Amino acid sequence: MTKSFLFTFSLFITLNTQAQVNGDIFARTNAIDKRFAPYPSLIERDVIWSKRIWRTMDLKEKMNHPFYFPTESYGNMNSLFTVIRNHIKASELTVYDAIDDDFTIPLNKAAAQTVGDKSEIIYIEDENTGELIGKEINNPLYAGDVMRFRIKEEWFFDKQRSVMDVRIIGICPVIEVMDDNDDYKGELPMYWVYFPEIRPILARQETVNRWNDAEKRTYDDLFLKRFFSSYIYKESNVYNRKISEYKVGLNALLEAKDIHNKIDNFEQDLWEY
Repeated sequence: MTKSFLFTFSLFITLNTQAQVNGDIFARTNAIDKRFAPYPSLIERDVIWSKRIWRTMDLKEKMNHPFYFPTESYGNMNSLFTVIRNHIKASELTVYDAIDDDFTIPLNKAAAQTVGDKSEIIYIEDENTGELIGKEINNPLYAGDVMRFRIKEEWFFDKQRSVMDVRIIGICPVIEVMDDNDDYKGELPMYWVYFPEIRPILARQETVNRWNDAEKRTYDDLFLKRFFSSYIYKESNVYNRKISEYKVGLNALLEAKDIHNKIDNFEQDLWEY
């Protein structure tokens, strides 16, 4: 037998053994070996129009469930927030202050890891005096409490390729703030993550595919192919204000829809039929 045959046979045995250990019928190496697809090259003179957009991705929506589940990790499966938090702990990811979506104010790892944590005081009886002594304990943020993500992106028309395209610039996990009676008080943006920096990480993290277990998609696939539901809460404007600052209720929803339609119509208006 040749050396190449022995090597191939040995590799097959190794992968097959690993698959059995993981409970699979075959070795899953696609996501492990996968690299993120590079964007098409882009230069300033090819961009004849662009618009900065901010979106909210609500993880309660069914289409967005692959980003939310599992709330507790199992096997190689992790929620999007868990992936971000794990790589912050490993010092493999830079995060930026929640008020800074221009990515100029980085947070240190300790500060980033404690955003959203809750502290409470428990009382313990002293064995000698019987007196109750208060002790503060820290409860780390539960991954399931991250119910939304903000997305900053830029839409542009590339005349070189004659297409309307979009690039995600950053993502920001958001938690709901509740009072002592568990009534909703508002939301708390945690920090911004520069999307080009996290893409290589997301390209190796599999997600749950509810239609086909054999086709494992990654978080980068979902973002790149726009497999998520969201709504616009801000566009670049001279006043630097959100839609909620000048529209409320149904009018705010209609304004967001109008912004979306303007982007769609811009490309259509360039063509003659």
